[in-house]
Amino acid sequence: MADRILVFYGSYRRDRMGIRLAHYLVDGFRDRGADVELIDARAVGLPMLDRMYKEYAPGEAPPAMAALAEKIVAADAFVFVAGEYNWGMQPGLKNLTDHFLEEWFWRPAAVASYSAGRIGGARSNAIWHGSLSEMGMVVISSTITVGQISRTLDADGSPVGDGGAALDRQFPRFADDLAWWTEAAREQRGRKTPPY
Repeated sequence: MADRILVFYGSYRRDRMGIRLAHYLVDGFRDRGADVELIDARAVGLPMLDRMYKEYAPGEAPPAMAALAEKIVAADAFVFVAGEYNWGMQPGLKNLTDHFLEEWFWRPAAVASYSAGRIGGARSNAIWHGSLSEMGMVVISSTITVGQISRTLDADGSPVGDGGAALDRQFPRFADDLAWWTEAAREQRGRKTPPY
């Protein structure tokens, strides 16, 4: 059975560069045999958080929210592509994740961050670990940080230059660790009744 992986991306900016990393990861997981889908927060278009999915009566949540909840529950694992805004989280991605809670439970998550500069979104990456853990996910220790993203990936998400070569060296370990935790979590979920 192919692992069902959702890759989340959250920039709403006009000239967004992180989408390159999102495409790179989708292609990489697909090449490894995963059933992978990109979830673009801007395309989903959830409003600023007012009510979580669970706070709606059955059948009354906005259609985009209900459809995404179904995808989250059906997934085996998650990857969060995290930009860094002023040493913090990207607001679009955080807003999307906060609409859900129990839907995330008992699944592994991985964080890949990026920035225009050399730090690669490392501060945002570290912040996401705590937030995702609080939402009931197991955050794997392997991570990816991509600095100077415009010089590392081209517009189609293909690696270029030394940065692209370094990313290609990082990805297998990142993907292997996520696959290990995905298998372990799936086995455990099969033994226990989920809490939702």
